[in-house]
Amino acid sequence: MSDKINVVIAEDIEVLREEFCDLVNEQNDMVVVGAAASGREVVQIADNEDVDVILMDIEMEKYHDGIEAAQSILQYHSDIAIVFLTVHEDDETVFNAFATGAVDYVVKSSPYEEILESIRNAVKGKSVIRSNIAEKIRNEFSRMKRNEESLLFIFDIISKLTPTERELIRLLLMNKRVSEIAKLRHVEVVTIKSQITSLLKKFQKRRTKEIVTMIRKLKLEYLFE
Repeated sequence: MSDKINVVIAEDIEVLREEFCDLVNEQNDMVVVGAAASGREVVQIADNEDVDVILMDIEMEKYHDGIEAAQSILQYHSDIAIVFLTVHEDDETVFNAFATGAVDYVVKSSPYEEILESIRNAVKGKSVIRSNIAEKIRNEFSRMKRNEESLLFIFDIISKLTPTERELIRLLLMNKRVSEIAKLRHVEVVTIKSQITSLLKKFQKRRTKEIVTMIRKLKLEYLFE
């Protein structure tokens, strides 16, 4: 039984695939046991070979091909460690990649030593969060926390709204003007303005546009249908 780390390279650009294969095969502690140009191919290799680690490109045959392949592989081969090796650093791609159960995310322009170290850490079960990825995760948790606080705040306010105020918000969400709302409600404009003033105080906002924006941002329009 070999003590070497069995690695699969999934990369659709041939010259890069060969480059990474050569890099891995030059190491004394690892060997390439398969190379794939698409998500479909890497899934087949994972099903038929003894694989420890997959260096997985994200975009191959199609958008997020590698992410879909990782989801499929880890569903049946939880012992395989997947390291995403990609040019993409946007937040959505990073979060989607880690959501598959991958253990690392390395940019292709990283030094070879960093790529090789990611393979060694992966097979040891170590999940290294690099500084650029950690910053994205911190920002996302911060955003989620702000949204959570906003949700609690707005739900508390909504629970205390009168039927008239709920109807007023419904019409504001329909982009109705004050004069239009007054006509629809069969009341004077001054009455609607007074109701809006009360609404602004409850939501601690200066303009109705801010209330509408907050409700839409939190995707709570359904509460006023």
